[in-house]
Amino acid sequence: MTEYTDHHGPDGLRIRGTVIVVPGRGETRAAYTRFGRRLAADAYRVRVVDAPDLDTDDPTGSLTRFGARLAEAVEGTAAQDGVIRPVVLVGADTGAVAAALLGREEAPAAGRPDAVVLAGLPGRGATGVGVWDQELDVRTSCPAHRAALTDDPGTRRGSLGDAVPDALLTAAYESDIAVPVLILVGDADPLADRDALARAATSLPRARLSVVRGAHHDVLNDLQHRSVAAETVTFLETLRDDLVPLITVRSSAW
Repeated sequence: MTEYTDHHGPDGLRIRGTVIVVPGRGETRAAYTRFGRRLAADAYRVRVVDAPDLDTDDPTGSLTRFGARLAEAVEGTAAQDGVIRPVVLVGADTGAVAAALLGREEAPAAGRPDAVVLAGLPGRGATGVGVWDQELDVRTSCPAHRAALTDDPGTRRGSLGDAVPDALLTAAYESDIAVPVLILVGDADPLADRDALARAATSLPRARLSVVRGAHHDVLNDLQHRSVAAETVTFLETLRDDLVPLITVRSSAW
């Protein structure tokens, strides 16, 4: 079994950057097939890695080990001219925790991404609920994604009840992320602390907080996945232009 799942852009198009997708609790790489293909269609090199194992007994060590594994994954995408930059980490749930911490000023420069996307960052003390159907309701209302999670034998049911190391979660919310960051949260996510996310976003010099109407915890894969992917691509394109928006709205009736 391979360590990664790769999605390549259309033949003949110049690759515009490298995106590393980091799943969260209970998820396998298969959960991000749709998202990976959509970004790859816009000529980004996408690699999905396994979810991090954030050990509650050794949170710092587990993050260090995951960072080293992630650096290897990035290097493994190198083409003839090397790794195509910018390199952007897209993390979901605990993957977002890891991405936030790996984007800090004090993180090893060799493995530091050029930007991060934090999707569904869990709030402090947030836990999952009950039986599988209830966990699915927390995760998503998208029938296709519910079926993908249910039919995937690798999905670990009940995982949203796993504790996230408090030291890492606190550090993720309070860290000085040194790179541009896009924060994505659903306004129907029962695990989110939207006030804490707003404070974190305003404390960072290069952050954008995007709230997705009606989306649940799996914000990259909920019913609004097309719009969320478009928001992600907009961030990637803006990043390539030194965070200067390519499109500004001068007048609109909506």
